[in-house]
Amino acid sequence: MGSVNVNRNVSDAFYRYKMPRLQAKVEGKGNGIKTVIVNMADVAKAIGRPPTYPTKYFGCELGAQTLVDFKNDRFIVNGSHDAGKLQDLLDGFIRRFVLCPECDNPETDLLVNSKKETISQGCKACGFHGQLQFNHKLNTYIIKNPPNMNPGTQGASLTEGKRTRRSKAKQNGDAGQEGRSGSPKSDDEPGEFINAPSGKQAEDEDNWALDISEEAVRARMQDLTDGAKNLTLCEDAEKTEKERMDLFYMEVKKRVETNSLEGQQAAKEVLAEAERLEVKSKAPLVLAELLFDDKIHVQIKRYRILFLRFTHDDTKAQKCLLGGVEQIIALHKEALLPKVAAILKLLYDMDILEEGVLLDWGAKVSKKYVNKELSTEIHQRAQVFLTWLKEAEEEEESSEEDEDDLEIEYNDRAKTTPLKATPIAKPTPAAAAGEEDGDDLDIDAI
Repeated sequence: MGSVNVNRNVSDAFYRYKMPRLQAKVEGKGNGIKTVIVNMADVAKAIGRPPTYPTKYFGCELGAQTLVDFKNDRFIVNGSHDAGKLQDLLDGFIRRFVLCPECDNPETDLLVNSKKETISQGCKACGFHGQLQFNHKLNTYIIKNPPNMNPGTQGASLTEGKRTRRSKAKQNGDAGQEGRSGSPKSDDEPGEFINAPSGKQAEDEDNWALDISEEAVRARMQDLTDGAKNLTLCEDAEKTEKERMDLFYMEVKKRVETNSLEGQQAAKEVLAEAERLEVKSKAPLVLAELLFDDKIHVQIKRYRILFLRFTHDDTKAQKCLLGGVEQIIALHKEALLPKVAAILKLLYDMDILEEGVLLDWGAKVSKKYVNKELSTEIHQRAQVFLTWLKEAEEEEESSEEDEDDLEIEYNDRAKTTPLKATPIAKPTPAAAAGEEDGDDLDIDAI
């Protein structure tokens, strides 16, 4: 991940104020596209500001809506934005709201006076103290949400806020006494009065309790499940490829055990899981391992739709599937080695493997998935099919060439002759007389 100087204008390698480099991940498509700032909490901690401040600052500068999910620690800006652009915007936030205007030191605190609607800045390094001398859209948000406010209460319901204050008042006897007498609290606490409820209001508050109905419990459990799921999604994306492949393996294995891998919907869900874990091209290796055995000719037909989801127009996925088939042949050598040509032809006939991929595979023996001796033997067994495939390709090419040879060369000077009936010329009177005279000629007299 790496770290950068808080003040990136300082090029000193030994500058002691560091922060993590901003990480951004684009999610969704179309109108729902959004950018999740993965490590915003760590960055905000390094610069000494609540993570909501820079997130809202990005929204102001980009003219985009922002969403903060404190439960799952997700900070989202609508739209697609790369990490470099956001890092540059973060520099602007640091320059305005973090660095001391006197000494450029980031050891500062923001002091908010909500009544006067002012924001002051105090520096622990040089002792500077003064108000921010600029107006920004973020100023309004900071005044409404000062730094000392508990981030978890932002966006919470009014009931939760009252419940928190009520529980604190019960725990603190002095505060409760002051509340009952109607006297104000000390200056260190928020300036509000807590008056003793009376009549039906007091009865309602005494009877106030958490809703434990079956529907309410189910709703709360769903919230917890969704939160855990979102957190898991973020964590999975940061794992190594091997760990992500293992996760995909466990998902497919679970579906195999529950017999829920057939059909269009199941194929879509498995593909979506592979894309989420970013292992789509290598996923056929896992599928071959879990779905194929010595009855591979039956299983290819059974799971054709699933394999098509992964191999269609994906050369790398097709090569990985061939590697998976080699491994299955190695496990069931006696039963499957004599049937190599038939297996490859079935995969070809089912449109799972393309002609070009098969020919490229047959042109080179590889020891990537099985040992070289077995790979050589598999290729030898496949030569019958590969030769047939190559000859079929050559015949197709030659037929196309023949068709090209038969094509008429067009010439602009060529003219078409209209088909018209040719009139028969009538004999002239003289010719007719000659013919008549010819009938009277005496051959002996000539």
